Amino acid sequence: MDGGPLALYIHWPFCLAKCPYCDFNSHVRERIPSERFIAVLRKELAHEAARLGRRSLTSIFFGGGTPSLMPPEGVAALIEDARTLFDADPDIEITLEANPTSVEAARLQGFRDAGVNRVSLGVQSLRDDALKMLGREHSAGQAVRALEMARKIFPRVTFDLIYARPEQSREDWRAELAQALDLVADHVSLYQLTIEDGTKFEGLFRQGKLVLPDEDLAAALYDDTTDVAARHGLSAYEVSNYAAPGAESRHNLTYWRYGDYLGIGAGAHGRLTLDGQLLATRRHRAPEIWAEKVEQTGSGETSAEPLGRLDRSREMLLMGLRLAEGVSNAAFEARTGCAFADALDDSVLQLCLEEGYLRHLSGGGLVATPSGRVRLEAILPRLVL
Repeated sequence: MDGGPLALYIHWPFCLAKCPYCDFNSHVRERIPSERFIAVLRKELAHEAARLGRRSLTSIFFGGGTPSLMPPEGVAALIEDARTLFDADPDIEITLEANPTSVEAARLQGFRDAGVNRVSLGVQSLRDDALKMLGREHSAGQAVRALEMARKIFPRVTFDLIYARPEQSREDWRAELAQALDLVADHVSLYQLTIEDGTKFEGLFRQGKLVLPDEDLAAALYDDTTDVAARHGLSAYEVSNYAAPGAESRHNLTYWRYGDYLGIGAGAHGRLTLDGQLLATRRHRAPEIWAEKVEQTGSGETSAEPLGRLDRSREMLLMGLRLAEGVSNAAFEARTGCAFADALDDSVLQLCLEEGYLRHLSGGGLVATPSGRVRLEAILPRLVL
């Protein structure tokens, strides 16, 4: 429905350094032109709001790159614009990603004053040797202090950790995760280290200079993750995200439930319903070229492709089966116009049901079991037509 709820993603493309595992659209600049880019983001937001109309706004997410390099007054201006241009929910979730370096942590109060009510800290590890290997700019001590500071300032705090690192043992990981959850324990994103195309780690991996845990150890580490999180009252509501009841990320649930979201900023993408069609939108990846396009036309959009029924089906299943709640028949058919049978390979589906990787929902639909969610990366390309 064109007038349905909307989530807003705002991309800040700049970082102090490029992490060797990262394939996000992030760029290192000697001088960050913050004033110009805030102005351009505001212009693109106004342009999109004129196109979309006064839709209900459920969440705002400042991602990157490193959004905590943004001036807090710029964040405040964008939040105020969004609230003015759309009908913001009374309890709107406003998240900003931040790094735990001392300089950025000192700005947390400024972001809270700007209207941010949920901060996501890129901790990645509480081990100094691992942080060095991951190319991070902060120390374990800075991460702990940033988490402690964030708890005092924000009503909601989450953080990222990366595990299944080279030479990491199960005992070490369990201890590190327990330490982190003792600091902040209502939401956490826990990612297995993966090798992404075009990253520094890809080159090292190909040369045999970076060795990841084998499949059995990686699976055991995942089981340990679920166990330690559960001991702290957190359950896996998505493959890599754990939360206490009610603390789930509303913004990310929009992605996983295949709702509408507007993405602005260099390289941002979105899924928007307009004139009865679901559009896949993309913006120019190069920050300076994106900014020039917005300054000239109001938008840095490079494509807005209508998604057909099978495309919508494929995307909704790829996202929704990552959730512990699964995908219901009613939601699937309403969003895609397809039945499950039209979008799945029946022989693969039957095999997954027999092996216990998937099961039918009682009200109709599909959900991945815990053992199935571990294998989704292998299952989904074969399962979805």
